[in-house]
Amino acid sequence: MPDAPGSRRPPPPIPVAVLTGFLGAGKTSLLNRLVKDPALAGTLVIINEFGEIGLDHLLVEQVDGDMMLMSSGCLCCTIRGDFVSTFEDVLRRLDNGRMAPIKRVLIETTGLADPAPVLHTIMAHPYLALRFRLDGVITLVDAVNGMATLDAHEEAVKQAAVADRIVLTKTDLINTDEGAAGVDALHDRLRSLNPGAILLDGAKGEATAANLLDAGAFDPASKSDDVRGWLRAEAYSLMGHRHDHGRHDVNRHDARIRAFCLTSDRPMPASGFGLFLDLLRQAHGPKLLRVKGLIGLDDNPARPVLIHGVQHVFHPPTRLDAWPDADHRTRVVFILRDLEPSFVEGLWRAFTGEPRIDAPDASAVVDNPLAPRRGGLLG
Repeated sequence: MPDAPGSRRPPPPIPVAVLTGFLGAGKTSLLNRLVKDPALAGTLVIINEFGEIGLDHLLVEQVDGDMMLMSSGCLCCTIRGDFVSTFEDVLRRLDNGRMAPIKRVLIETTGLADPAPVLHTIMAHPYLALRFRLDGVITLVDAVNGMATLDAHEEAVKQAAVADRIVLTKTDLINTDEGAAGVDALHDRLRSLNPGAILLDGAKGEATAANLLDAGAFDPASKSDDVRGWLRAEAYSLMGHRHDHGRHDVNRHDARIRAFCLTSDRPMPASGFGLFLDLLRQAHGPKLLRVKGLIGLDDNPARPVLIHGVQHVFHPPTRLDAWPDADHRTRVVFILRDLEPSFVEGLWRAFTGEPRIDAPDASAVVDNPLAPRRGGLLG
């Protein structure tokens, strides 16, 4: 039955993947391969400048202004001022029929970019959050220079820490035992930094569209939730407490990073859920590099709440119809910078009412005059 007049609903949100990586990591080479892949048909690729990517030989026609139709069936356009104006322009073209419907968006950032502002644009803008959803972050790391880059540049560490997929590039240039040992050490470092990210070897052909895209909590191919694959909570339990060992070299930026998965058998009171998130993000927002998880609430334990945040910006929580698997525990993955897991766990226990020696309960936390006031994540 068609919708009643005036009740037209917006189409399902379009997944957006972000491709990032430090200067020289190989984003241009990977993007050139991806745009030739027929699997990207119906994908809009947003890049900084066509000249930097060298896509002219793939050009089929200029559709409109700076938008190009590629031989694979994907569209490419350059950024118009900022991401908000670019997204708004794309939506205008879609809504007035000047652009064919698209299946996804792939954004390539500059090598020095902090990916957080791009993610904030997708998650926090009132209208864009209705029309787009974050699918995943793809970070490229140069196997030859990766260790030195992580040591020297905090931006590179952050790019790896927030990733859903990490692609090691230039491994085919490693031809000595010493170099191979260096790649193994880099692999271990990335695993410790971000246990939940899937590591792929670009030189071995693993960085395909199928392996890189559709990494979000909702799989557009199967039209179903893939929360377990998105969360990858088991990867953090396998890491145990490795984040406490060998990570305190003050000359390493990732010594400041802590990755862990908070688990709880006890549902949180629904009345305390918003307060917990608001207190955490208002007091320590810049330190929350990425937060994603499933939370059981006592008002309806059979239907968990899905949360996803990048620093102080959180996507509106979503209530799922059911738990994605037989494990009905709360599982929240945190990538933190300059914040100990024990603090987050203590705040969580306070709001779930779990007794702890010499630790405040929820009322003490909320009544603290120095605590931030509730900002209204959930109203």
